[in-house]
Amino acid sequence: MNSILSTGLLLSVSTFACFADSLPDAIPLWSGAAPGSEGKSEKGEIVDRSGGKFNVSNVHIPSITPFLPPGDKATGAAVVIAPGGGHRVLCLGHEGFSLGEWMADHGIAAFVLKYRLAEEEGSTYSVDGHALVDTQRAIRLVRSRAEEWGIDPSRVGVMGFSAGGELAALAGMRHDAGETDAADPIARQGCRPDFEALIYPGRSARYTVDKNSPPVFIACGYDDRQDISEGMAELYLKYKKAGVQAALFIYSGTGHGFGYRADNKSSAGAWPWRFREWLADSGFLQGKE
Repeated sequence: MNSILSTGLLLSVSTFACFADSLPDAIPLWSGAAPGSEGKSEKGEIVDRSGGKFNVSNVHIPSITPFLPPGDKATGAAVVIAPGGGHRVLCLGHEGFSLGEWMADHGIAAFVLKYRLAEEEGSTYSVDGHALVDTQRAIRLVRSRAEEWGIDPSRVGVMGFSAGGELAALAGMRHDAGETDAADPIARQGCRPDFEALIYPGRSARYTVDKNSPPVFIACGYDDRQDISEGMAELYLKYKKAGVQAALFIYSGTGHGFGYRADNKSSAGAWPWRFREWLADSGFLQGKE
């Protein structure tokens, strides 16, 4: 990993944007054009760094950016991180790269996903037909290179924020074991996440749970909109009824979009620690407490 990122320094969004050119290289999810993106690869991404943001739109080459922990900290667990942005942009700062760095510094391999945006102006993509497919493909890709990256392929999860949380939830609902005879080695891998982390995910009425659903960590704010602040409590009860392990954190005095910011000293700002503790309690971290 790049020396700047390997320091473990926890950066605020505004500071982090200054180091954008030092990020690990993104890895495309497909070797050629992604299904449904044929003929669009020449259209460059649009990056907005104004006002301390690090937002990206016009994504036609979906990818993951890896943040790998040093060997002496690695736990073997991995998580694909889907940033939010209302399916119109990707908020890659406080819901992506800065968190990926935090995860790697605390022993968890993280892969920040750039997925195609279904609701930006002029988009030809859909949430279920493209953005979810990107999420599933990212999980397959991580599993396909698990040995290379020091990852246990049975401990690969997915985390999402807001719109990305919708994708993480859908990935836990819709998955397969892969195509054993596929020519593409990535397609041979299963895309079921071993765990989910849903951070203020939208459109919660879509989510279903059954006894085979992955265990879930949920975090949101009390002051968020109803489908989240109440929807997550309702979702927790669905997991409870199905007999699937779940943890729910609803932070008072907190609204939407808190993400991860190193300078947020509120209880909501400490949710990554609660997530890591939950992983440990759930048996997803091995010998690295």
